[in-house]
Amino acid sequence: MLWLVMGGVVALCLYTAWTIGANDVANSMGAPVGSGAITVRQAILIAALCEFAGAVLVGSDVTDTIRKGIVSPDALGRSPEVFCLGMASALLASAVWLHVATWLGMPVSTTHSIVGAVAGFGVVAAGIHSVNWARMVEIVLSWFISPVAGLALGYIIFRFILRTVLTKAQPVAAATRVAPIIVFLTTLTVALATIYDGMKNLLKPGSVFAEWATGGRAILLAAAASLVAAVVARRLLRHRAQVEAGLPLSEQLRRVERVFVPLAVMAACSVSFAHGANDVANAVGPLAAIADILKTGTVKLRVEVPFWILALGGLGIVLGLATYGYTVMRTIGKGITEITPSRAVATGIATAATVLTCTRLGLPVSTSHCVVGAVLGVGLARGLGAVNQRVIRNIMGSWLATVPAAAGMTMLLFVLGHHFGVDSLLKQLMPSAP
Repeated sequence: MLWLVMGGVVALCLYTAWTIGANDVANSMGAPVGSGAITVRQAILIAALCEFAGAVLVGSDVTDTIRKGIVSPDALGRSPEVFCLGMASALLASAVWLHVATWLGMPVSTTHSIVGAVAGFGVVAAGIHSVNWARMVEIVLSWFISPVAGLALGYIIFRFILRTVLTKAQPVAAATRVAPIIVFLTTLTVALATIYDGMKNLLKPGSVFAEWATGGRAILLAAAASLVAAVVARRLLRHRAQVEAGLPLSEQLRRVERVFVPLAVMAACSVSFAHGANDVANAVGPLAAIADILKTGTVKLRVEVPFWILALGGLGIVLGLATYGYTVMRTIGKGITEITPSRAVATGIATAATVLTCTRLGLPVSTSHCVVGAVLGVGLARGLGAVNQRVIRNIMGSWLATVPAAAGMTMLLFVLGHHFGVDSLLKQLMPSAP
């Protein structure tokens, strides 16, 4: 019977990761795909490599058993079987909501879905006072902080590109002057985001990596690499400008957009890698808690995430993106506003910079919300008419529904599980606590 339960845990792990890949991961690749910088197949391959590498190579090996500290562990620790049933109910409810949102093509936050589900478990299992409502307020604040910050940066960055390059009489010549600045900013943002967000799990005190990746050293190294990239870009563009200066305006604009293609892909890779490194372990971490409870019969505040769970999470994410990610990618890349490579770059820089800044300041942040906000900001840079307001209203509605929907489904699943004696069965399978 224990093996049957563990088989269910593995299946739940795969399904949860599959929904994350189909919804959350598709966010990072939506803009490059929508701009035509890469194809859907190329996006799947790139994201698969970045996500899996982030999850398995530098993913956290330790995770909180109570996601985001949203429920008091004291209220649940006396009943490991209740905790186990609650975590399973929360993960299944979260995955089902992500599945529904993906079916509707709505990019929602995995973190908010799991937090709402865990809060629902806390309420139904231990009462409303078991929920850390101050923490919930922080989560609600991220509904505003993430998209507004992404929108503002996306708007500013694309207005800069628009005014200094795309609206000039000789865009190729203008790109020769301005593109190195954009290359520098993109490389700097991507490098810092990768170090501080994507690889923060390696920044442990005393490690060799931590010695040069903390403080001003990381900024200096990232700036040096960005400067080299900018110099190389300037030399390449100067040669192209001499060849392409006499071309018609439409052809010049087309060729200028091609300059932004590698930058768009690079920014998307950084967001995808950071997501794999951080959010995968956080999302499938409760499964590690379930496995640990079944093994020890006790509830711990933090548990190790076994490699097999990280690997399963990475595999599920790849499968989710490959089989169902196109729906959310279509919304991000086509539904909100028209995306070109230059707009995809503005979106990527704005997203990475927002996530990096909010993370360093300790502010709640959602990558999904940042991406949508950045795309919206890029669209608004060309006027309100360039934005599909109906799609934006639908997305915002799905954001508002995420926490209560996940919480409600968790309550229902938990009550059903308790009614059919699942918690009693789990108690029989657990070893006695020491």
